[in-house]
Amino acid sequence: MQAKSLTMQASEMRKTYVKFFEERGHKMIASASLIPDNDPSVLFTTAGMHPLVPYLLGELHPMGKRLVSVQKCIRTDDIDEVGDGFHHTFFEMLGNWSLGDYFKDESIKMSYDFLTEVIGIPSEKLAVTIFEGYKQIPRDDEAYDCWKRLGFRDDQIYSFGMKENWWGPAGETGPCGPDTEIFYDTGTGFCGRGCSPACSCGKFVEIWNNVFMQYNKLSDGSFIMLGQKNVDTGMSLERILAIYNRMGSNYEIDILSPIIEKLENLTDTACSIENQRQFRIITDHMRAITFILGDYKRINPSNNGQGYILRRLIRRVIRLLKMMGLTENILPQIAEAVISINALVYPELSENQCFIHDQLDKEYALFNKTLDNGLKVAGKIISMLKSGEHLDGGEAFWLFDTYGFPLEFTEELAKESGISVDAESFKDHLLKHQELSRSNAQGLFKGGLADHSVNTARLHTATHLLNGALHRVFGEGIKQMGSNINAERLRFDFAFDRKMTVEELDMVSETVNNAIAAQITVTCVEMPAEDAVASGAIGVYERKNGEIVKVYTIEGYSKEICGGPHAKNTGELKAFKILKEESSSAGVRRIKAVIG
Repeated sequence: MQAKSLTMQASEMRKTYVKFFEERGHKMIASASLIPDNDPSVLFTTAGMHPLVPYLLGELHPMGKRLVSVQKCIRTDDIDEVGDGFHHTFFEMLGNWSLGDYFKDESIKMSYDFLTEVIGIPSEKLAVTIFEGYKQIPRDDEAYDCWKRLGFRDDQIYSFGMKENWWGPAGETGPCGPDTEIFYDTGTGFCGRGCSPACSCGKFVEIWNNVFMQYNKLSDGSFIMLGQKNVDTGMSLERILAIYNRMGSNYEIDILSPIIEKLENLTDTACSIENQRQFRIITDHMRAITFILGDYKRINPSNNGQGYILRRLIRRVIRLLKMMGLTENILPQIAEAVISINALVYPELSENQCFIHDQLDKEYALFNKTLDNGLKVAGKIISMLKSGEHLDGGEAFWLFDTYGFPLEFTEELAKESGISVDAESFKDHLLKHQELSRSNAQGLFKGGLADHSVNTARLHTATHLLNGALHRVFGEGIKQMGSNINAERLRFDFAFDRKMTVEELDMVSETVNNAIAAQITVTCVEMPAEDAVASGAIGVYERKNGEIVKVYTIEGYSKEICGGPHAKNTGELKAFKILKEESSSAGVRRIKAVIG
């Protein structure tokens, strides 16, 4: 094996990865929006598999059974880890899929060949994990045998249970299976406790996860084999690029280091050991913020859903900058660095540049006002205490949760009056809040892979009719901003700058119900994306030319690019009723409706 040069950039790694899998029969699919369509299981696209849910369940993908993509993702479950060298809220996931085609042996062999033969990582620097078995599900000896045939020693292969090496289901029931994870041994961070890939000391860094969907979990808790076995893999572009280039952290790669440099220039402060964590958090969060705002779905900061996560990220950046002594708004300038780095690959960033700047300016001004109000409230609370007393940790957390005051900020305010803060109690309240947030996030997984029922498919069709009806009533200026469907109702967001009148709501409902009463056959045709656009199909935000897409038509009412699932005939919907029309965020309205 020849030594590889150590100067690969992100653009080359993307191309190298895609080319490798295209040479093995995979078709490239475009990155989907960060805001999932019709998926109540998550707020953001957290993996490349989200746009592929119907196909993982057996629907035929127009591009075939072997797919590859570079998917932009948002994850906030590891937000407390952001600031180290390898965790992010926004990242790009390199992924490849087999939809009922190849399985474990070929998947593992391709991953191994890419890492060792294409980008030259020595096999002795790799460690892998497999599923050790659980109750009636046996140990994954098939994956173990695959790694052994590739020359892995037993001390390079680790076995773990459901927590580390099992994926899914996304809900209480549905497709799931064991995975095998590939780790890079950094050779540092030894913890002295018999270190393994399950340890967080830093010795092992996960770089690739191959999920083998071979089971279906039933409502009684039992597992049966799936008729279609799938492979779903994911590898962080940032991590593999840093490892390839032998860098100490992801923040040294070419799509992150210029943001650090920009921040140094704007703050007139060098990134050092003392402030490294703050610089990394700001860099990571501003990348996530810019991509969320720059998405074609145009999410606004708000107090619910994706907008709430966006607002928390923006305010966390502002707090960190203020703690560094910065009093001016430099968020748009940092966003500019993110845009200039990524616009060639993700042109939506430059197309939405004005929107990004506008929202950052508005949110900065709003948060400044909130901070001013918080200072007044904090002053009153502290003034009620005597010098030498403690500020209760619960009140300190309330200031954090309500006004965005970090513990250090409250401690500084209290110190001026000779008051200390019960930091341990604050941390207890924060921990409970984080656990509740994780629990609520897990509670979102009511649909997803587990819920593609007949009624969900009918509600999906109803969203198409609703979109078409809105276009009929208000014209072609209507733009879908997102949708969310579970087994009971649909939710549809669209760009509109005012509350709908009762008469307008009645017109929309009547249009949808007329389509249902007409019992129109729902047709599906596969065609190149550019042909779909030319034919008048809508919903083409992230499609690339040459990609084959499905166009669902309800003659006279709707024509959209979509992945399904759908009803076969509009008559299956029986009736349509709007429950509520409300504001979702600035310039975006939301309709909730039911059928039947």
